[in-house]
Amino acid sequence: MFSGSIPALVTPFRDGTFDEGAFRRLVDWQIDNGSSALVPCGTTGEASTLSNAEHHRVVEVCIEQAAGRVPVIAGCGSNDTKNALLHMHFSKKAGAAAALCVAPYYNRPSQAGLIAHFSHLAENCDLPIVLYNVPARTVTDIAPETTIALANRYPDNIIAIKDASGDLSRVADHRMGLDHEFCQLSGNDELWLPHSAAGGAGCISVTANVAPRLCADFQSAMLAGDYAAALKMQDRLMPLHTAIFLEPGLAGAKYGLSLLGKCSDEVRLPLVGLTDPTKDTIRAAMVYAGLLN
Repeated sequence: MFSGSIPALVTPFRDGTFDEGAFRRLVDWQIDNGSSALVPCGTTGEASTLSNAEHHRVVEVCIEQAAGRVPVIAGCGSNDTKNALLHMHFSKKAGAAAALCVAPYYNRPSQAGLIAHFSHLAENCDLPIVLYNVPARTVTDIAPETTIALANRYPDNIIAIKDASGDLSRVADHRMGLDHEFCQLSGNDELWLPHSAAGGAGCISVTANVAPRLCADFQSAMLAGDYAAALKMQDRLMPLHTAIFLEPGLAGAKYGLSLLGKCSDEVRLPLVGLTDPTKDTIRAAMVYAGLLN
């Protein structure tokens, strides 16, 4: 099962194409700085702008470079059930530990449709599934009752959730509805501490792209029950959480990484580069967190 600081990795680009060298160095840097697992090809990885060939190459490179040092949770989500299953089969063959599967976006399936979608994935590929609930992006909300029904129906297949609903009561709702171990991960950086206090195991984090060591130490303090230390680190991180998401978070993360010399800040349309005021705010937040002089 997963725990700790888990970065939702950016996909570096250079001149419009996947910058494999920068990505390999980013994977090494993340592992060296305490990240406990890696997520390629999620929202922050710009999966929605990648071709299937690009998507699979990013997953493959991440697994190759991680080389078993930490597990890789491959982004496999799609609003097309058939394509999500294609990603899962590829990721399993490549050596992923699990698939991160977002609720189908744009289609707006009902709760019955969500159950049918995730049931089809669980029944047709044995790669463990981490549900991903982010209704602000998908419109559709995976209700607690749906999560519980799926996890109880497929306890060996649907093993975790990344919850970015912003509703902390769901940590208890999920736990109370299940009679077996189920991993709950925060999908909101700014709610990481209270989510952990409520019983969460960690966070699939955007900010961890830029601050892997600080995020890993933050999680370690919470796991040790040292919430006084964790609160101090959260206060260092909070301006950065806010700054990164002033504009699309992946663009904020890429800009922060560019300041550290880790990759270009290039993004794909329909996203564009950050405005100068947002850049200034991110830089200031990184200085405040101790990441830049």
